[in-house]
Amino acid sequence: MLLENKVVVVTGGSRGIGRAIALASAREGADVAINYWRDNDNAYGKASAVESIVGEIEALGRRAIAVEGNVAERDTGIELIARTVEAFGRVDVLSSNAGICPFHAFLDMPPSVYETTVAVNLNGAFYVTQAAANQMKAQGTGGAIVATSSISALVGGGMQTHYTPTKAGVHSLMQSCAIALGPYGIRCNSVMPGTIATDLNADDLSDEDKRAYMEKRIPLGRLGAPDDVAQCVVFLASDRARYVTGASLLVDGGLFVNLQ
Repeated sequence: MLLENKVVVVTGGSRGIGRAIALASAREGADVAINYWRDNDNAYGKASAVESIVGEIEALGRRAIAVEGNVAERDTGIELIARTVEAFGRVDVLSSNAGICPFHAFLDMPPSVYETTVAVNLNGAFYVTQAAANQMKAQGTGGAIVATSSISALVGGGMQTHYTPTKAGVHSLMQSCAIALGPYGIRCNSVMPGTIATDLNADDLSDEDKRAYMEKRIPLGRLGAPDDVAQCVVFLASDRARYVTGASLLVDGGLFVNLQ
């Protein structure tokens, strides 16, 4: 029970990697506050996603709340933390996970696509981290913040010129926050997932040739599952990583180091 009686906040927690993080945290003994955005929650034809995850957490014997809001808006992070404290009394862990990746070519990319991606992925991470950190500082008992960056922070992508800079920014944000928040006992780290099979990339990976190509490039021979990332987030959030801050953990099956 690595997170026994901890309070964990997960942004983008109704689907994909965020959902896996929320469930893994509950299995390790945490109560969980889930942020979700209604437009995204309904995007794949599964409107009950947030209700489902809350029910699964409660079935594990833990408490859960769901707080709707777009993390790109500064007040969303503030409200999320306030609602969490109202429900559970404190915040011990933040998983800053919410993100979008609308693939698009560079030369004709509409400004709105670029600006929305930056607003959600980078600004959103900043705002919710700031809100959580202020609460953790006020509590005086430290805490852990784990942001979901990406292997894309380290490599280029022709259809991701708007996305890769945001993930590099999230990685850098955690490094700087590790310095800024270390005096308060708040650890800040990131995970860098490789190709993880989720709703977000289901259409892209439905091309069997592309999927086979991706699997061939991964030394472990398979695409990642959301829980592969979630288990690493739980470790970094737990006291087993008590002397780890400012670090990034690649969770990619070896994709980054395979140059063949």
